Amino acid sequence: MGKNIKYIFGILIVLVLVNAVASLYFHRFDLTQQDRYTLSQPSKELIKEVKDPIIVDVFLKGDFPAEFKRLQLETRYLLEEFSAYNSEIKFNFINPLEEGVDAQKVANNFYKAGMMPETLNINQNGKVSESLLFPWAVAYYDDKSVQINLLKKKIGDSNEQIVNTSVENLEYAFADAFSKLIYGKDKKIAIMRGNGELPEKNIVDFVKTLREYYYIAPFTLDSVAIQPQRTLDQLTQYDLILEAKPTQKYTEEEKLVLDQYLMQGGKMMWLVENAAIEKDSLFTNPDNAALAYPRDLNLNDFFFKYGLRINTSLVNDVISAPIVLAQGSGNKTQFNPFPWYYSPLAVSDNSHSIIKNTEAVKFDFANSIDTLKNEVKKTVLLHSSPTTKLDATPLMINLEMINQKPIPESYTDGKQNLGVLLEGEFTSVYKNRILPFEVKNYSDKSKETKMLVISDGDVIKNEFNREGPIALGYDRFTGTTYGNKEFLMNATNYLLDDTGLLAVRAKNIKLAFLDTKKVAQERTSWQLFNMVSPLILLGIFAFGFYTYRKKKYIKH
Repeated sequence: MGKNIKYIFGILIVLVLVNAVASLYFHRFDLTQQDRYTLSQPSKELIKEVKDPIIVDVFLKGDFPAEFKRLQLETRYLLEEFSAYNSEIKFNFINPLEEGVDAQKVANNFYKAGMMPETLNINQNGKVSESLLFPWAVAYYDDKSVQINLLKKKIGDSNEQIVNTSVENLEYAFADAFSKLIYGKDKKIAIMRGNGELPEKNIVDFVKTLREYYYIAPFTLDSVAIQPQRTLDQLTQYDLILEAKPTQKYTEEEKLVLDQYLMQGGKMMWLVENAAIEKDSLFTNPDNAALAYPRDLNLNDFFFKYGLRINTSLVNDVISAPIVLAQGSGNKTQFNPFPWYYSPLAVSDNSHSIIKNTEAVKFDFANSIDTLKNEVKKTVLLHSSPTTKLDATPLMINLEMINQKPIPESYTDGKQNLGVLLEGEFTSVYKNRILPFEVKNYSDKSKETKMLVISDGDVIKNEFNREGPIALGYDRFTGTTYGNKEFLMNATNYLLDDTGLLAVRAKNIKLAFLDTKKVAQERTSWQLFNMVSPLILLGIFAFGFYTYRKKKYIKH
């Protein structure tokens, strides 16, 4: 008896000591193969010094399908990890559709706040129903707040694929939001004006998003003709220049300023096209037709020297976004989508951090890009589908094309480059040439730098409705959100070396889901199995126990 008491007493002492040590040296163990519940180093560095509370309200609470319950659980697990690493991260799960609440009114309030609700089509036991989901969170820090979209969708994905992609993106979504709340801006972007770029109203949504991270200012090259050196000196104060669909020729003096900006390590994002055609002109012309013709921006030698050639032909792709046309009049007007092969949906073959987990990017009247051999590294970020053909310009384009079915035999030009990233040391366009003006500290070889060239200016163009500009990439007629905004933001972060958050995006997580189709087919069989098998096992146990006792007592 005394030995037992000593034994029990010893166990209690060990347990007390283990708990005392655990309270001093807290650690969480992630036993998953993919480290699903381990924060990446950039995320840890981001929140390490946070001293004041960050409050996160998550609206993923309520009655919704099992797949999206997984998203709710994974969101909770991730926030627990953030909170475990820094106790100032606090979170709440809120059900926006509590009993008695008007669902439509709540959905409208979310929409007005810029948080788009999701309507889910649920197939359960052969019956299709709809469910409303609010896949959003809002983080608060001091007097600032940031909205966080928790759902990542790609066209054609199943619910399981949507949830898997969303879970992969969760850490990035929260880390990005925390970064906006915690840190100030330190990089400057010049929005180029003066060469017929897109009006401010057409880039307002993207510029508004950029302002959350960077200082933004318009910059014109108009003064180059009078004070070229001063213009160059002013331009070099910016870390990145954004050229959004220029339509007017560049002078040699302007090109030299841009060239020397690049030579001094400046970063560039070009959204430029070498064919002039606007979709709006198809609707405004009485015959619903417009001429697409080559556009000369005097930039051919500029890009050629850096390793690219932007062609004047138009990309015609079977895999494309539809064009929406109004049919009928008055209250009977209907907006119907039709195939439109001049709006290719660009994707990527590689897993570069700029394009990873990003929805297809919508183009309008894009040109193909050829890459040329030189010492600059080139990465094709966006391309058309294999079912592509190139249409030479000049070309008359008519809306009647929507009634023409594509001839598969003619789509033989394969994938066409639409977005190319260039990295490395660039050679000046004006090397071994007479300079248009004398440049102070002229250089014919750049520092290590980066440039992104996209062969369509409309990639950055937002649409409008009666209430103002619509979110970039969102098609209000089809309800589809394309990846334009996310792609351009990722590209901006990468060009400006904000790669910490992009590294978080590289995390790969694969969730295991039940095959819902197979579950529906085998539902009855498994129900019977679950009902009968315990009875059979119980019967076997009872028979065995009875036999054992019978033999035991017969022997005695």
